[in-house]
Amino acid sequence: MKLFLIVLLLLALGIAGIAIKIWGKKDGKFAGTCASQSPFLNKEGEACGMCGKLPEEMGDCAVEKQ
Repeated sequence: MKLFLIVLLLLALGIAGIAIKIWGKKDGKFAGTCASQSPFLNKEGEACGMCGKLPEEMGDCAVEKQ
């Protein structure tokens, strides 16, 4: 029971932290969320799955509204 309460408390703290970060950001958007910007995650130079930009085209990875 003690372990369950500790795990529940840690999960609640994590969720609260994420909620506060989203609430504090303008429009709830995180900066630099494309994995294509990270050379550790994108070793093959693939395009972003969200916006379709290649790593060399990354400036601001915002999904364009059509």
